[in-house]
Amino acid sequence: MSVLLEAKNICKSFPGVRALNDVSFQLESGSVHALMGENGAGKSTLVKCFMGIHTHDQGTLNVLGREYKFYHPRQAIDAGIAMIEQELTPVDEMTVAENIFLGREDIRNGIFLDYDKMNRKASDMMNRLDLDIDVTMKMNELSLAEIQMVEIAKALSYNSEIIIMDEPTSAIGEKEVENLFRIIRLLKEEGKGIIYVSHRMEEIFTITDKITILRDGEYIDTVITPETQRSEVIEKMVGRRVDEEYKTTNIPQNDLMLQAVGFSQNKVLEDINMDLKKGEILGIFGLMGAGRSEFCDLLFGVTPKDSGKLFIEGKQVTIKKPKDAMKYGIAYVTEDRKNSGLYMKGNVKDNISLASLKEMSFMGFINEKIEKVKADKMVNLFKVKASGLDHLVVNLSGGNQQKVVLGKWVARDPKILILDEPTRGIDVGAKREIYEFMTRYVNEGYSIILISSEIPEILKMSNRIIIFKDGKIQKELSRSEADQNNVMHYASVTQ
Repeated sequence: MSVLLEAKNICKSFPGVRALNDVSFQLESGSVHALMGENGAGKSTLVKCFMGIHTHDQGTLNVLGREYKFYHPRQAIDAGIAMIEQELTPVDEMTVAENIFLGREDIRNGIFLDYDKMNRKASDMMNRLDLDIDVTMKMNELSLAEIQMVEIAKALSYNSEIIIMDEPTSAIGEKEVENLFRIIRLLKEEGKGIIYVSHRMEEIFTITDKITILRDGEYIDTVITPETQRSEVIEKMVGRRVDEEYKTTNIPQNDLMLQAVGFSQNKVLEDINMDLKKGEILGIFGLMGAGRSEFCDLLFGVTPKDSGKLFIEGKQVTIKKPKDAMKYGIAYVTEDRKNSGLYMKGNVKDNISLASLKEMSFMGFINEKIEKVKADKMVNLFKVKASGLDHLVVNLSGGNQQKVVLGKWVARDPKILILDEPTRGIDVGAKREIYEFMTRYVNEGYSIILISSEIPEILKMSNRIIIFKDGKIQKELSRSEADQNNVMHYASVTQ
């Protein structure tokens, strides 16, 4: 195998923060090389230096035998590098095909865009990925999981020698993950090199050949995946021993906190009946397009239902918009933190305060003392790694951005907390902190609805599991009944 990319002694600083300090990395052809570390360890900063999104301050970067210092992503693309970013940035009003070939469109007669050719090429790419996505649809018509798969297709369309995948499975289901791994194996056979950034240990040990570990912006070690134990990787990541396994110990009460009866939405959901007990973590699982997030959108008033009744603590309530849901003590951490969870131009304090401004204000003026106290409490509760409350969220790692979203809603002290992929992009140490918070929260008599595409997470954190398929509840399982096989069976097999 030849060396495709070699970075030596890379350093990168931002105002007040040294993000990378003397980091080295080597990628070989025909291999998948994982990059791991806690949130804020420097993983995303390093790959952004490889991609020309950031420019490294010191050190050397060699790509395909030639030394580079990238100042723009186009330079990296021309050098043979493509990237699937963790934060998705589609052009919503353009079609799937237009997004895939943005900036390198096919031209007809020297003037006109050749939409037919682009659509054919995009359709061929979708077939290669075994995806049923209409390439003439606009991006704003797709689900988050479908957008993620389009981004993967876009990266593969460059036919680059080096492909960087930053949390590529964070928004896709089991079937799509299998498809992605199939494509990765094909790319390996073609001699491509994959840099794979993920917090999901199961994926890392399934698909990668080597693992490089960063901690606090510094290089720690590179290990051969098949010769390494998960516990070793975790210990190197966090600098201490961490018990990765965690299982909630809460005991639900008999009283109902929430009950949904006959929830339906045309062509999306059909006759959904479910209840949520006080002190319970109710897990919701389903494959892409099953309707699990759409159901929670109805509960929170994001989208209107066609029919159905909702009861909170035994009283019927009407929720037509999120403001109504918040009034009745419901909070909703959505799966898409960038577009619906955070104000990206604001700082940590601004974002944590967003959902509680009314409660912190008097005669139109915010009580800054109360605002600071609440923000400090949430930063400490979720161990947000930031230089201070004025730290811009756009400059936080993905995992710390997720913690800020959690803090924003928990600051309201809701009775019912809906968590849609709450640990997406969060490292193993921070995951445990979130799990411990969830257990404490429900033990205080509150309730949680947990949506997750990670079956191990659903199994260890749920008291009951509801499985969605094709907009219906396919099966309900108790914790004692549920295992990885039957959860996946009911999510994928028509009864």
